[in-house]
Amino acid sequence: MADMPANVSSTRKMSFGINGKLNGVEGKTPFLIGVSGGTASGKSTVCKRIMEKLGQVDMDHQQRRVVCISQDSFYRNLTPAEKLKAEKGQYNFDHPDAFDDDLILQTLQDILTGVKCEIPAYDYRTNSLMKDQVTTIYPADVVLFEGILVFYFPKIRDLFHMKLFVDTDSDTRLARRVPRDIKERGRDLDYVLNQYMNFVKPAFEEFCLPTKKFADVIIPRGADNTVAIDLIVHHIWDIMRTKSAECSAGQHPFLYQRRRTSASSDTLSR
Repeated sequence: MADMPANVSSTRKMSFGINGKLNGVEGKTPFLIGVSGGTASGKSTVCKRIMEKLGQVDMDHQQRRVVCISQDSFYRNLTPAEKLKAEKGQYNFDHPDAFDDDLILQTLQDILTGVKCEIPAYDYRTNSLMKDQVTTIYPADVVLFEGILVFYFPKIRDLFHMKLFVDTDSDTRLARRVPRDIKERGRDLDYVLNQYMNFVKPAFEEFCLPTKKFADVIIPRGADNTVAIDLIVHHIWDIMRTKSAECSAGQHPFLYQRRRTSASSDTLSR
């Protein structure tokens, strides 16, 4: 694996994207990475670390070459009856039916063809999408899509060029979730624990954990595993630089063959 330039994080604006004309419009085919794992496993933090190491966090939003999207922005709109259940902690936000998988698919397909997309933020206090707070996703070189069930839907899973699973033990995840939901999402302790035992834990075991087998790379301990993150960053850099060279040589970007493991997933650990 080639070494990454030492100054990439501070001075270089990544330009290793794959460009091509799509339907007569200049577009960019990004390297799409799925990041899955249980609640509070560290998915968002892993994505942030990757962006930091690629020098993207402090860049102007329109100039970023690496962007991150959360699956939470694709929760279905709740009916009045479902909203009442959610207020009482009786709605299962961890079930596949809670997400608009068709909208996820369409959005990721648009992103893969270089189309600018608008993603609404999600308000965890009101359990609703904030359509007045929208993040515009401009064509980028690398797109990270993170969430608890990003590998659950086959049609979505097959879009990813790389799949990461953040593997953090259940005690640690619960210990993180409790203060987060109380402080950031306005819940009380009974609400958080009841929701976890009735919905979060069973849904993880039924829907999320089985998708671990689809991961190309499993990251034990999440963002604490700095060695794994460094290797992933180097791998991304190497693949994208290689694809830029192939594109320059005249190979069509859509002929890219996803790297897959032949038998079992790689496990990176310190």
